[in-house]
Amino acid sequence: MVAIGNFLFKYRNALFPFMCFLLFLPGRPIFGDAMVAAGAGAVLALLGQSIRALTIGLDYIVRGGRQGRVYADDLVVTGIYRHTRNPMYVGNVLIAVGLAIASNSWTALGIAVPLVLVAYSAIIAAEEKFLAVKFGTAFAEYCRDVPRWLPRLSGLGETLSGAVFHWRRVVVKEYGTPAGWIAILCGVVLYNIWWSGDWSTRRTVVNFTAVVIASTFLLWVVARVLKKSGTLRAD
Repeated sequence: MVAIGNFLFKYRNALFPFMCFLLFLPGRPIFGDAMVAAGAGAVLALLGQSIRALTIGLDYIVRGGRQGRVYADDLVVTGIYRHTRNPMYVGNVLIAVGLAIASNSWTALGIAVPLVLVAYSAIIAAEEKFLAVKFGTAFAEYCRDVPRWLPRLSGLGETLSGAVFHWRRVVVKEYGTPAGWIAILCGVVLYNIWWSGDWSTRRTVVNFTAVVIASTFLLWVVARVLKKSGTLRAD
């Protein structure tokens, strides 16, 4: 599992683009109305995005790797990391499950979700082996006190009330993620409307989805310009 995780870590940014193709697999509908599926999926994806934003905004962990390999400067145990050891991956999984539900296809849900869970489980195994070697007893104690996946909610209020939220860092580090999954979700919505032959009868939904796509793209451009120009900095 660790060897697989090291391989997937190098190409982890390709997981979501690959999953996009699975969302368009035909299958038995999850909901009778594809728009209900889109709404339910959007709520779950927003929850995942909120977890990612809180993680970055409170105490962000620099674990982007070096030369495609797992790496970490420090053992971060504060912020959202007090409640789950892998909040960013928890957020990613929720977004992935949300998109799979929005596809309204049991085939897509049945393939994409297990694939994402196995992939991130392998990546976590590789990261934990690295952290165990580098931080030893400190990491072992952290693993004993904090769950790997499901967040521990006790003390969450204290964590949030006693922390400073760095919104600039969230924008600079995270602007691409919501733009990506929102675009994918909108694409799935439009595809399902087209596939069902309801393009003319669902014109209001189509127009609203187009506005969401345009607004998301505009915000992405603004955030990127602010970041590249140095107007908005993570620190």
